[in-house]
Amino acid sequence: MSTEDRPPAPRSLAEALRARGDASLGALLRSRPDLITPVPTDLTQLATRAGTRASVVRALERLDRFALQTAEALAVAADPAAYGELLGLMAGDDADPAVVAALPHALDLLREQALVWGDDDRLRLVRTARELLAPSPQHPSPTGLGPTVQEATAGMSPGRIQEIVTAAGLASTHDSVSAVTALAGLFTDRARMAALLADALADSLDVLERLVWGPPYGQVTADPAPRLRWLLDRGLLLPTAPGTVVLPREVALHLRRGLAHRAPEPVPPVVETAAVHRPQVVDSAAAGQAYTALATVEELLKDWDEGGPAVLRAGGLSVRDLKRTAVALDVPEPVAAFWVELAYAAGLIASDGEADERYAATPAYDEWLELPAAERWSRLVTAWLAATRTAGLVGGRDAKDRTLSALGPGLDRSAAPEVRHRVLALLAGLPEGAAPAAGSVLARLRWERPLRGDRREDDLRGRLAEWALSEAEQLGVTGRGALSAQGRALLGAPAAPAPGPEAEPSGPGDKLPVHHHHRPITLTALSPAEQAVASAAAARLLAPLLPEPLDHVLLQADLTAVAPGPLQRPLADMLGVLADVESKGGATVYRFTPGSVRRALDAGQAASDLHAFLAAHSRTPVPQPLAYLIDDVARRHGHLRVGAASAYVRCDDDAVLSEILADKRAAGLGLRRLAPTVLAAQADPAGLLEGLRAMGFAPAAESAEGDVLITRALAHRTPPRTAPEPVPDGPPVPDDTLLAAALRAIRAGDLASTTPRKPGAAPAANGELPRTGAAETLATMQAAVLTGEALWIGYVNAEGAASQRVIAPIRVEGGFVTAYDHTADEVRTYPLHRITGVAELADDAG
Repeated sequence: MSTEDRPPAPRSLAEALRARGDASLGALLRSRPDLITPVPTDLTQLATRAGTRASVVRALERLDRFALQTAEALAVAADPAAYGELLGLMAGDDADPAVVAALPHALDLLREQALVWGDDDRLRLVRTARELLAPSPQHPSPTGLGPTVQEATAGMSPGRIQEIVTAAGLASTHDSVSAVTALAGLFTDRARMAALLADALADSLDVLERLVWGPPYGQVTADPAPRLRWLLDRGLLLPTAPGTVVLPREVALHLRRGLAHRAPEPVPPVVETAAVHRPQVVDSAAAGQAYTALATVEELLKDWDEGGPAVLRAGGLSVRDLKRTAVALDVPEPVAAFWVELAYAAGLIASDGEADERYAATPAYDEWLELPAAERWSRLVTAWLAATRTAGLVGGRDAKDRTLSALGPGLDRSAAPEVRHRVLALLAGLPEGAAPAAGSVLARLRWERPLRGDRREDDLRGRLAEWALSEAEQLGVTGRGALSAQGRALLGAPAAPAPGPEAEPSGPGDKLPVHHHHRPITLTALSPAEQAVASAAAARLLAPLLPEPLDHVLLQADLTAVAPGPLQRPLADMLGVLADVESKGGATVYRFTPGSVRRALDAGQAASDLHAFLAAHSRTPVPQPLAYLIDDVARRHGHLRVGAASAYVRCDDDAVLSEILADKRAAGLGLRRLAPTVLAAQADPAGLLEGLRAMGFAPAAESAEGDVLITRALAHRTPPRTAPEPVPDGPPVPDDTLLAAALRAIRAGDLASTTPRKPGAAPAANGELPRTGAAETLATMQAAVLTGEALWIGYVNAEGAASQRVIAPIRVEGGFVTAYDHTADEVRTYPLHRITGVAELADDAG
C-alpha cells in the first residue's frame, strides 16, 4: 500500500478504537468486561473508561510476564516510540531470536487490550499505564532504569551543564537544551560511549556495574572520591538531590547492551513431568480417592445429623468444633476444614437459623444421598471448581488480625476458580498419566500472572495453585498427581495430547492455552450448561471404576462384622445403628456391644427383627455369642420402667430395685422406695435413664399411660437453603447476546456523536445535546419527511437518560415523530416534547 493510500494514523485511543472491526472490539470487551459496566454511550467514552486507573491496573495485572515486560519497556521508551526502538529495548544489541519472534504477539496483545495504540512507527502506551510503569524516585520501574538525561538535568544550572558537556569531550553550546541533546546523543552512540568509557578508572566502572541493573540511585558525600568525581564530571552520574546521584537511562542502556530487562522472558516456562504412570493406574487411584471423598462427606454429615456444632457469633466454626470434627473424620484439621467447606459449597450443610443457631444438613443432602455414587462425586467436584471460598485460609488472619474460621466470613477469594481451572488445564496439556513437578506449575502460573511490587510478599495465586493440586488429589480429580480421565472430561478437554513440537504462546481472554513440549490444547471457560454436560460425562467415566455396593457382611465369633466393601444404603444405615464402627479402610469392621444392641432396640426393633436382619445379610452363620448378646439385652430391655413423678422406677422384681438402691453410683439420683416395686427419684426421667444405663441396666421409658416409648434418633435438617454464590472477580465476561447488543449500542452512539452537522446548525459543544425551540424542531422534522434527509437529535427518555441519535423521519403527527433510527437500526416513535433539539447533517456525512 502506498503512503497516499494508507489510512491516516489515529490521533487518539478513541480514533484507534473507531478503526477496529466488531471482532476486535468484542475481543477487547471480553478481556476487559469492566469497560461495558455500564455500556458506554460511544467509543470516546469507551476510550476514556479504558484509560482510568482502576481499569488499567486490572488490565496490567492480567498480562503475562512478557507482555508486561513489553509494556514496561514502552514506558521507558520515547512517546511515541517506533517499533524498532521497542525491539531494541526488548531484544538488545544481540537481537535475541526468541524475543524477536515473540514481540509482535505481545504488542498485538497490548493493542487488543487497548493499553497500546498507534501504528508501528508511532506506538503509544496509554497515559495511565505510562504513569504506573515509568520510573520515578517514589515508584522504581521494574526495569531498574532511572530518568533520562533530559529529566535528570531539568533543575541543573546552565553553567554546570556546559562543564559536563566539555568534560565529556563535546563542544560547548549556547544553550542548555542543545547541550543536553548533545550529551544524550553521546550516551546513545555505542562507538563514542565505548571510547569514553575506555578512559574510565577501573573503580569508576565498578560503580556503574553496581547501578546498571538498578536501583539506579546512589549516595555520595560532599567531597566525592576520585572514582565518583570522574563519573560526575562527565555526566555518567547526575545529581538528583543533595547527596544523591542517579545513573541516566541512556548510560544504563549502553552498559546493558540496549536491554530494558536483565532477563526478558518471551517463552513461558515448560510444565515439567515429575513421574509417569500407566493411565489405568491413574484412573484407579483417582477413583479410590473419589470413593474416599464420598465416604468422608457422608461421615461428616452423619456426625452432624442430629444437629452439628454451634455457629459462632461472628459466624463459622469454633476451633474446638473443628478439632472435634477432625478427630471424628480421622484427618488433620486443615483437611477437615476442606471437607466442611466443600459440603457447604455444595449446599449440603448450612446454619439452621434457630435462636440457638447450629450447623446441620440441608434437605439437599437427602436428595444427594439418593443419587448414584458417580453423580454424587460430580456434584462435589463441580461445586469445588466454581467455589470462591478457600479452605486453605482457615486458621490464618484477616486484615484486622482476626482468625479466619471454617464456614466463617472472609474466606472468599475471587481468583480461586480461575486458578483451579488453570492448574487442571496445565495438567491436561501433559501426556496421559504424567504427573507434573509442582514447582514448574507454580513457575508457569507466575509467568502468566506475574506479581508486581509489594505483592511479591503475598503470592496468593501460588498458594491457591498449591491448594488446588492437593484438593484435586483428595477429590479424585487427579490420581498419583496426574489428571485422570474423569478429571479431563470434567474440564471438557479432548484426549491427552500426542508428542509434538513446543507451542508458541497463545492468546489472551478466556482461552486457556497449554504450553508444553507436547502438542498443546486450548480449553475455554465452560458455561453452566456446558459444565453440566462435562460433569455428566465425568460421572459416566467414573462409575465403572467405583466398587459396587454390597448387600452382605461377614459376621465373626468375636462379636464383629466385616464389610469387605461399601454397603448398600439400607444395610449400612441399619448396621450403623446395631453396631459401632471399630476400624475403616478397604474393609470396615463393626463391633456389637450391649450399648449398640440396646440402641437398635430403642429405635423400635424387636429381637426377632435383629436376628432376621443378621441372618439375611451375613454370608457366614450368625455366631452364637452374638445371638446370646441380642437375646440377653432384649430380655432386660424395658424390664425397668421410668416415668415422671419427678421420676420413678418400677420393676416387678423387687430384688433388682434393692440392688439399685444399694449401688453407690445411684447416690446422685436421689432414689427412695415408694413400694416394693417402685422407686421415686429426684432426677428427671432423662437423667434417670442415663444414670441407670451407666450402671449397666437397660431401662425403657414409658408414657403416662404406661406404654413403652420407642426413642428414635431424629435427623435434624435446616430449612431449604441454596449453596453460597461465588464472589466474582469483577464484572462477568459478557455472553454473545450481551456483547452484540453492547457493540450495536456503542456503534450507534458513536455514529450520533461523530456525524458531521451543517455549519451553524444547532451547535453543541463538548458532547452536549443539540438545543432548538419546539417550533424549529417541528419544522425541521416535517421538512426532513419530505426530503428524506437524516437528522441529528438529542433525546431524553422517561428515566431522564440523555442520548444523541441519528434518525430519518418518516411521519410527524399527534406530537410524535416516527423515524428510522440509525443508532438502533430499527423504526421507532419518539414524543416530540422529549427531543431537546435537532440539527441537519452535512451533505457528505457518511
